Amino acid sequence: MSPTRPNPEATGSVPGRSCPLRYRHGANALAAAPEQTSDTLYVVGGLYGNLPALHALQQLVAREAAAPTLCFNGDFNWFNVDDAGFAAINRAVLAHDACLGNVEAELLVADDDAGCGCAYPENVDAGIVERSNRIHARLKQTALAHPELLRQLGELPSLRRYRVGDLAIGVVHGDAESLAGWGFDVEALDAPASLPWLDRVFRDARVEVFASSHTCLPALRAIDGAGIVINNGAAGMPNFAGRRCGVVTRIAVSPAPTPALYGCRLGSLHIEALALDYDHAAWEQAFLANWPPGSPAHVSYFRRIVDGPDHLPTRAAAPTR
Repeated sequence: MSPTRPNPEATGSVPGRSCPLRYRHGANALAAAPEQTSDTLYVVGGLYGNLPALHALQQLVAREAAAPTLCFNGDFNWFNVDDAGFAAINRAVLAHDACLGNVEAELLVADDDAGCGCAYPENVDAGIVERSNRIHARLKQTALAHPELLRQLGELPSLRRYRVGDLAIGVVHGDAESLAGWGFDVEALDAPASLPWLDRVFRDARVEVFASSHTCLPALRAIDGAGIVINNGAAGMPNFAGRRCGVVTRIAVSPAPTPALYGCRLGSLHIEALALDYDHAAWEQAFLANWPPGSPAHVSYFRRIVDGPDHLPTRAAAPTR
Protein backbone atom coordinates (compact mmCIF):
# COMPACT_ATOMS: atom_id res chain seq x y z
CA MET A 1 0.00 0.00 0.00
CA SER A 2 1.38 3.38 -0.99
CA PRO A 3 2.36 5.64 1.95
CA THR A 4 0.64 8.53 0.15
CA ARG A 5 -2.61 6.64 -0.16
CA PRO A 6 -5.56 8.70 1.15
CA ASN A 7 -7.76 7.38 3.97
CA PRO A 8 -6.36 3.82 3.82
CA GLU A 9 -8.43 0.90 4.98
CA ALA A 10 -7.66 -0.41 8.42
CA THR A 11 -5.27 -3.33 8.63
CA GLY A 12 -5.70 -4.44 12.24
CA SER A 13 -7.40 -7.57 13.50
CA VAL A 14 -10.75 -6.08 14.57
CA PRO A 15 -13.59 -7.71 12.57
CA GLY A 16 -15.23 -5.11 10.34
CA ARG A 17 -12.13 -2.89 10.36
CA SER A 18 -9.51 -5.34 9.13
CA CYS A 19 -8.71 -5.74 5.46
CA PRO A 20 -7.78 -9.31 4.45
CA LEU A 21 -4.78 -9.67 2.17
CA ARG A 22 -7.04 -11.50 -0.30
CA TYR A 23 -8.79 -8.16 -0.93
CA ARG A 24 -5.64 -6.57 -2.36
CA HIS A 25 -5.68 -6.68 -6.15
CA GLY A 26 -3.60 -3.61 -7.06
CA ALA A 27 -4.25 -1.18 -9.89
CA ASN A 28 -2.10 -3.27 -12.26
CA ALA A 29 -4.75 -6.00 -12.14
CA LEU A 30 -7.11 -3.72 -14.06
CA ALA A 31 -4.53 -3.20 -16.80
CA ALA A 32 -4.33 -6.99 -17.26
CA ALA A 33 -8.07 -7.72 -16.96
CA PRO A 34 -10.05 -8.92 -20.01
CA GLU A 35 -11.74 -5.97 -21.70
CA GLN A 36 -15.42 -5.98 -22.67
CA THR A 37 -16.95 -3.44 -25.04
CA SER A 38 -20.23 -1.61 -24.70
CA ASP A 39 -21.89 1.58 -25.93
CA THR A 40 -23.81 2.00 -22.67
CA LEU A 41 -22.63 0.75 -19.28
CA TYR A 42 -24.59 0.95 -16.04
CA VAL A 43 -22.57 0.44 -12.85
CA VAL A 44 -24.83 -0.57 -9.96
CA GLY A 45 -23.06 -0.71 -6.62
CA GLY A 46 -24.64 -1.13 -3.21
CA LEU A 47 -28.04 -2.57 -4.09
CA TYR A 48 -28.06 -3.92 -0.52
CA GLY A 49 -30.83 -6.44 -1.12
CA ASN A 50 -33.42 -3.82 -2.11
CA LEU A 51 -35.83 -5.56 -4.50
CA PRO A 52 -37.89 -2.42 -5.25
CA ALA A 53 -34.64 -0.72 -6.30
CA LEU A 54 -33.88 -3.66 -8.60
CA HIS A 55 -37.35 -3.28 -10.17
CA ALA A 56 -36.76 0.47 -10.60
CA LEU A 57 -33.44 -0.28 -12.31
CA GLN A 58 -35.18 -2.62 -14.74
CA GLN A 59 -37.67 0.14 -15.59
CA LEU A 60 -34.88 2.69 -15.98
CA VAL A 61 -32.79 0.65 -18.41
CA ALA A 62 -35.92 -0.24 -20.41
CA ARG A 63 -35.94 3.40 -21.57
CA GLU A 64 -32.63 2.90 -23.42
CA ALA A 65 -32.82 2.61 -27.20
CA ALA A 66 -30.67 -0.54 -27.03
CA ALA A 67 -30.08 -2.91 -24.14
CA PRO A 68 -27.17 -1.63 -22.02
CA THR A 69 -24.54 -3.62 -20.17
CA LEU A 70 -25.30 -3.87 -16.46
CA CYS A 71 -22.44 -4.39 -14.00
CA PHE A 72 -23.37 -4.94 -10.36
CA ASN A 73 -20.09 -4.02 -8.67
CA GLY A 74 -20.65 -5.61 -5.29
CA ASP A 75 -22.71 -5.41 -2.10
CA PHE A 76 -25.88 -6.33 -3.92
CA ASN A 77 -26.66 -8.35 -0.78
CA TRP A 78 -27.08 -6.95 2.75
CA PHE A 79 -30.58 -6.51 4.15
CA ASN A 80 -32.04 -9.48 2.22
CA VAL A 81 -31.75 -12.05 5.01
CA ASP A 82 -35.02 -13.79 4.11
CA ASP A 83 -34.65 -16.81 1.82
CA ALA A 84 -36.91 -15.45 -0.91
CA GLY A 85 -35.17 -12.08 -0.97
CA PHE A 86 -31.70 -13.60 -1.02
CA ALA A 87 -32.60 -15.89 -3.92
CA ALA A 88 -34.39 -13.17 -5.92
CA ILE A 89 -31.58 -10.64 -5.66
CA ASN A 90 -28.79 -13.06 -6.52
CA ARG A 91 -30.58 -14.77 -9.40
CA ALA A 92 -31.31 -11.39 -10.98
CA VAL A 93 -27.81 -10.04 -10.50
CA LEU A 94 -26.06 -13.19 -11.73
CA ALA A 95 -27.91 -12.89 -15.03
CA HIS A 96 -25.69 -9.85 -15.73
CA ASP A 97 -22.07 -8.83 -15.24
CA ALA A 98 -21.12 -8.66 -11.58
CA CYS A 99 -18.11 -8.48 -9.32
CA LEU A 100 -17.59 -9.13 -5.65
CA GLY A 101 -18.16 -6.64 -2.89
CA ASN A 102 -16.90 -7.26 0.60
CA VAL A 103 -20.37 -8.51 1.57
CA GLU A 104 -20.25 -11.29 -1.04
CA ALA A 105 -16.56 -12.02 -0.45
CA GLU A 106 -17.21 -12.71 3.24
CA LEU A 107 -20.11 -15.02 2.41
CA LEU A 108 -17.59 -17.29 0.70
CA VAL A 109 -15.20 -17.91 3.60
CA ALA A 110 -15.73 -20.27 6.51
CA ASP A 111 -14.38 -18.00 9.25
CA ASP A 112 -15.63 -14.62 10.43
CA ASP A 113 -12.25 -13.03 11.12
CA ALA A 114 -12.99 -10.05 8.86
CA GLY A 115 -16.59 -9.64 10.03
CA CYS A 116 -18.52 -7.81 7.33
CA GLY A 117 -15.28 -7.06 5.47
CA CYS A 118 -16.07 -3.35 5.22
CA ALA A 119 -12.60 -2.30 6.45
CA TYR A 120 -14.19 0.70 8.13
CA PRO A 121 -11.72 3.53 8.83
CA GLU A 122 -11.17 4.70 12.41
CA ASN A 123 -13.52 7.68 12.05
CA VAL A 124 -16.49 5.28 11.83
CA ASP A 125 -18.19 4.65 15.18
CA ALA A 126 -17.45 1.28 16.81
CA GLY A 127 -21.18 0.62 17.25
CA ILE A 128 -21.71 0.79 13.49
CA VAL A 129 -18.88 -1.68 12.96
CA GLU A 130 -20.23 -4.12 15.55
CA ARG A 131 -23.77 -3.96 14.15
CA SER A 132 -22.51 -4.47 10.60
CA ASN A 133 -20.77 -7.65 11.73
CA ARG A 134 -24.05 -8.88 13.23
CA ILE A 135 -25.98 -8.05 10.05
CA HIS A 136 -23.47 -9.99 7.98
CA ALA A 137 -23.52 -12.98 10.32
CA ARG A 138 -27.29 -13.26 9.87
CA LEU A 139 -26.99 -12.88 6.08
CA LYS A 140 -24.33 -15.60 6.06
CA GLN A 141 -26.70 -18.02 7.76
CA THR A 142 -29.27 -17.37 5.04
CA ALA A 143 -26.68 -17.83 2.30
CA LEU A 144 -25.69 -21.26 3.58
CA ALA A 145 -29.11 -22.53 2.51
CA HIS A 146 -28.31 -21.56 -1.12
CA PRO A 147 -25.16 -23.52 -2.06
CA GLU A 148 -25.66 -23.15 -5.81
CA LEU A 149 -25.90 -19.36 -5.57
CA LEU A 150 -22.81 -19.35 -3.34
CA ARG A 151 -20.98 -21.43 -5.93
CA GLN A 152 -21.84 -18.86 -8.62
CA LEU A 153 -20.84 -15.98 -6.37
CA GLY A 154 -17.52 -17.71 -5.85
CA GLU A 155 -16.82 -17.49 -9.58
CA LEU A 156 -17.16 -13.69 -9.72
CA PRO A 157 -14.09 -11.49 -10.23
CA SER A 158 -13.19 -8.63 -7.91
CA LEU A 159 -13.02 -6.09 -10.75
CA ARG A 160 -13.94 -5.64 -14.41
CA ARG A 161 -12.58 -3.67 -17.35
CA TYR A 162 -14.69 -2.17 -20.14
CA ARG A 163 -14.20 -0.06 -23.26
CA VAL A 164 -17.00 2.39 -23.88
CA GLY A 165 -16.45 4.39 -27.02
CA ASP A 166 -12.70 4.94 -27.22
CA LEU A 167 -12.01 5.06 -23.48
CA ALA A 168 -11.14 2.38 -20.91
CA ILE A 169 -13.26 2.01 -17.76
CA GLY A 170 -12.11 0.25 -14.60
CA VAL A 171 -14.97 -1.04 -12.44
CA VAL A 172 -14.05 -1.86 -8.86
CA HIS A 173 -15.95 -2.21 -5.62
CA GLY A 174 -13.69 -0.25 -3.27
CA ASP A 175 -10.80 1.55 -4.90
CA ALA A 176 -8.05 0.95 -7.44
CA GLU A 177 -5.99 -1.23 -5.13
CA SER A 178 -8.34 -3.06 -2.78
CA LEU A 179 -11.80 -4.56 -2.84
CA ALA A 180 -12.58 -2.73 0.44
CA GLY A 181 -10.40 0.33 -0.14
CA TRP A 182 -11.64 3.80 0.83
CA GLY A 183 -9.47 5.80 -1.59
CA PHE A 184 -12.55 6.72 -3.67
CA ASP A 185 -14.51 7.99 -0.68
CA VAL A 186 -15.63 11.61 -1.16
CA GLU A 187 -13.41 12.89 1.67
CA ALA A 188 -10.40 10.89 0.53
CA LEU A 189 -10.80 12.16 -3.04
CA ASP A 190 -10.67 15.75 -1.78
CA ALA A 191 -7.67 15.27 0.50
CA PRO A 192 -4.60 17.15 -0.82
CA ALA A 193 -2.45 14.08 -0.21
CA SER A 194 -4.58 11.99 -2.59
CA LEU A 195 -3.38 13.50 -5.88
CA PRO A 196 -0.06 11.60 -6.22
CA TRP A 197 -1.84 8.33 -5.45
CA LEU A 198 -4.65 9.08 -7.91
CA ASP A 199 -2.18 9.95 -10.66
CA ARG A 200 -0.32 6.70 -10.07
CA VAL A 201 -3.32 4.37 -10.01
CA PHE A 202 -4.73 5.83 -13.23
CA ARG A 203 -1.37 5.15 -14.89
CA ASP A 204 -1.01 1.67 -13.42
CA ALA A 205 -4.57 0.63 -14.32
CA ARG A 206 -4.37 2.15 -17.82
CA VAL A 207 -7.91 3.48 -17.62
CA GLU A 208 -9.49 6.90 -18.11
CA VAL A 209 -12.41 6.29 -15.74
CA PHE A 210 -12.76 4.49 -12.40
CA ALA A 211 -16.29 3.50 -11.36
CA SER A 212 -16.68 2.38 -7.75
CA SER A 213 -19.09 2.08 -4.82
CA HIS A 214 -18.41 0.68 -1.27
CA THR A 215 -18.25 3.96 0.69
CA CYS A 216 -22.04 4.47 0.51
CA LEU A 217 -21.82 8.17 -0.47
CA PRO A 218 -21.66 9.21 -4.13
CA ALA A 219 -18.88 11.30 -5.63
CA LEU A 220 -17.76 12.49 -9.06
CA ARG A 221 -14.31 13.99 -9.46
CA ALA A 222 -12.37 14.97 -12.56
CA ILE A 223 -8.69 14.53 -11.73
CA ASP A 224 -6.78 16.97 -13.91
CA GLY A 225 -4.44 15.15 -16.26
CA ALA A 226 -5.50 11.70 -15.03
CA GLY A 227 -9.19 10.91 -15.54
CA ILE A 228 -12.57 10.63 -13.85
CA VAL A 229 -13.58 8.88 -10.62
CA ILE A 230 -17.29 8.24 -10.18
CA ASN A 231 -18.63 6.52 -7.08
CA ASN A 232 -22.37 5.78 -7.21
CA GLY A 233 -22.72 5.55 -3.42
CA ALA A 234 -25.69 3.23 -3.04
CA ALA A 235 -28.25 1.98 -5.54
CA GLY A 236 -30.43 0.56 -2.77
CA MET A 237 -30.46 3.37 -0.19
CA PRO A 238 -31.01 7.15 -0.20
CA ASN A 239 -27.85 9.11 -0.96
CA PHE A 240 -28.88 12.70 -0.27
CA ALA A 241 -30.58 14.55 2.57
CA GLY A 242 -34.34 14.62 2.10
CA ARG A 243 -34.40 12.53 -1.08
CA ARG A 244 -35.30 8.86 -1.13
CA CYS A 245 -33.53 7.64 -4.24
CA GLY A 246 -30.71 5.31 -5.00
CA VAL A 247 -27.98 6.34 -7.43
CA VAL A 248 -26.48 4.43 -10.34
CA THR A 249 -23.64 5.33 -12.70
CA ARG A 250 -24.20 5.50 -16.45
CA ILE A 251 -21.24 5.71 -18.85
CA ALA A 252 -22.17 5.88 -22.53
CA VAL A 253 -21.47 7.32 -25.95
CA SER A 254 -24.85 9.13 -25.84
CA PRO A 255 -26.66 11.07 -23.11
CA ALA A 256 -29.11 9.34 -20.79
CA PRO A 257 -32.77 9.16 -21.86
CA THR A 258 -33.70 10.58 -18.43
CA PRO A 259 -32.37 13.69 -16.64
CA ALA A 260 -29.15 13.12 -14.72
CA LEU A 261 -28.54 14.23 -11.14
CA TYR A 262 -25.13 15.46 -12.30
CA GLY A 263 -22.47 14.39 -14.75
CA CYS A 264 -19.58 15.37 -16.99
CA ARG A 265 -18.06 14.68 -20.39
CA LEU A 266 -14.74 13.03 -21.10
CA GLY A 267 -13.97 13.00 -24.79
CA SER A 268 -16.94 11.34 -26.47
CA LEU A 269 -18.29 9.85 -23.24
CA HIS A 270 -21.19 10.96 -21.09
CA ILE A 271 -20.52 10.05 -17.44
CA GLU A 272 -23.66 10.55 -15.37
CA ALA A 273 -25.20 9.81 -12.00
CA LEU A 274 -28.86 8.79 -12.38
CA ALA A 275 -31.51 8.71 -9.68
CA LEU A 276 -33.06 5.34 -8.95
CA ASP A 277 -36.53 6.25 -7.70
CA TYR A 278 -37.77 3.01 -6.16
CA ASP A 279 -41.04 2.36 -4.31
CA HIS A 280 -40.10 3.62 -0.86
CA ALA A 281 -43.21 2.29 0.90
CA ALA A 282 -42.64 -1.21 -0.45
CA TRP A 283 -38.98 -1.10 0.52
CA GLU A 284 -39.69 0.16 4.04
CA GLN A 285 -42.21 -2.64 4.55
CA ALA A 286 -39.76 -5.28 3.31
CA PHE A 287 -36.94 -3.86 5.44
CA LEU A 288 -39.03 -3.82 8.61
CA ALA A 289 -40.15 -7.41 8.04
CA ASN A 290 -36.52 -8.51 8.36
CA TRP A 291 -35.18 -5.76 10.62
CA PRO A 292 -37.73 -4.49 13.18
CA PRO A 293 -36.97 -1.69 15.66
CA GLY A 294 -34.07 -2.60 17.93
CA SER A 295 -32.40 -4.89 15.38
CA PRO A 296 -28.83 -3.99 14.30
CA ALA A 297 -29.84 -2.93 10.77
CA HIS A 298 -32.71 -0.81 12.08
CA VAL A 299 -30.43 1.00 14.55
CA SER A 300 -27.76 1.65 11.92
CA TYR A 301 -29.79 2.33 8.79
CA PHE A 302 -33.47 3.11 9.32
CA ARG A 303 -33.01 6.86 9.74
CA ARG A 304 -31.02 6.97 6.51
CA ILE A 305 -33.65 4.91 4.73
CA VAL A 306 -36.31 7.42 5.79
CA ASP A 307 -34.44 10.76 5.73
CA GLY A 308 -31.29 10.19 3.69
CA PRO A 309 -27.71 10.93 4.83
CA ASP A 310 -26.17 14.34 5.41
CA HIS A 311 -24.94 14.63 1.83
CA LEU A 312 -25.95 16.82 -1.13
CA PRO A 313 -25.56 16.52 -4.92
CA THR A 314 -23.43 19.68 -4.85
CA ARG A 315 -21.00 17.88 -2.54
CA ALA A 316 -21.07 14.75 -4.66
CA ALA A 317 -20.17 16.56 -7.88
CA ALA A 318 -17.36 19.01 -7.21
CA PRO A 319 -15.12 20.99 -9.62
CA THR A 320 -12.07 19.52 -11.30
CA ARG A 321 -9.12 18.87 -8.99
